[in-house]
Amino acid sequence: MSQSNTDPSEKKRYLEPAPEHIDIDNFRKVIESRRSVRKFTDKTIPNDVLDACLDLALLAPNSSNLQPWTFYVVQNPAKKKQLIKACLGQLAARTASELIVCVARTDRIDTMAKLNISEFPFETAPKMVKKYYQIIPYNYKTGYFNALGHFKKVAFTVVRTLDKQLPVSTFNPADTKLWATKSTALACENLVLALRAYGFDSCMMEGFDEPLVRKLLRLNHQEHPIMVIAAGERAKDGVFFPQYRFNRDFFIKKV
Repeated sequence: MSQSNTDPSEKKRYLEPAPEHIDIDNFRKVIESRRSVRKFTDKTIPNDVLDACLDLALLAPNSSNLQPWTFYVVQNPAKKKQLIKACLGQLAARTASELIVCVARTDRIDTMAKLNISEFPFETAPKMVKKYYQIIPYNYKTGYFNALGHFKKVAFTVVRTLDKQLPVSTFNPADTKLWATKSTALACENLVLALRAYGFDSCMMEGFDEPLVRKLLRLNHQEHPIMVIAAGERAKDGVFFPQYRFNRDFFIKKV
């Protein structure tokens, strides 16, 4: 039997070596040249490039591989016009080739857990994997009327009095939203860096009318739009100011 169809708990462990060489100069160039572009040209992003960037976004690290996100690429002219309105008519939105609404989801935890079992990259998911994905959804769910959240909060409080360490959990819907938002934001970063690597630019817009976006995309109460990404080719005057950051000592502490 080939290794790809072998239960790693019964055979030798799966090994995946890191690439021997990554061009750090080009990587740095992508990071340093990514800017919040406020004005784009009329050039369109080729479909294959856009799809490649979205695929790279989906490779972002995320909690328990539950992938709590959806990216709505709004291309219908009427809907795009409404989305520009929802983005307060920002120049970045008006001139962008593509507008992508990034949505954090807390409504598919069970579905994604089951997919992790059924689509595990071996013929059969190991017992420990099956057990993990049967249990882990409860770490992120809070139940009807927050009943599960209240129970977890009491239980965690008791366990911690015994000097036991416990993972971060969700005790209310706001915690669950934050959990999904953190993973989705990582995917958003992948997306804008991928666009930059392909020679295009972006603007992450958090200033938008959320109720209007929800109505436009028919989102349920567990789908949370966290940003709209405008994407396209940078206009010559598309960056309004030089980039600057504060002293690194404000942010980096080695302890």
